[in-house]
Formats: sequence, structure tokens, C-alpha cells
Amino acid sequence: MRIEVAGPGCPRCKATQRNVHEALRQLGIDADVFHISDIEEMSKRGVTFTPAVIVDGQIKTSGKVPTVDELKEILSVS
Repeated sequence: MRIEVAGPGCPRCKATQRNVHEALRQLGIDADVFHISDIEEMSKRGVTFTPAVIVDGQIKTSGKVPTVDELKEILSVS
């Protein structure tokens, strides 16, 4: 599983990345987590609002900091 957190590196983006790692830990899932801060790369992936969470190429959430529980739901069905 490849998870990308897209955003400029603001506190909301960092919180999203922390929540992603915590959700993965709680689920016992091993995944590659990357941070995308380049605007062109975000645009290529279709991101218009940050922070965004992209799982295996699909935007799962954007424009808000998802909770650990929301991420667990997203990651358990991906």
C-alpha cells in the first residue's frame, strides 16, 4: 500500500501525516508513507485542497485533517 499525504508542510499537513501513521499502527498495516509538497506533483494527482490523503493513487480525503478513526476506516477497506 502506498499512502501519500499532499500539502505544503503546514501544521495541518503534519497532523494528517501523524494521524496516518497512528492509524496504520493501530491497524497493524505496513505501508509506504510519503509526503508530497511540490505543487506540480499535487496538481498531477488531482489535489485541489490540502491536506489530502492519497491511497494507491486515489484521493481518499482532502481539505481537512482526517481523524485517526476516519483514516482507519479508509485504510481498512483500501
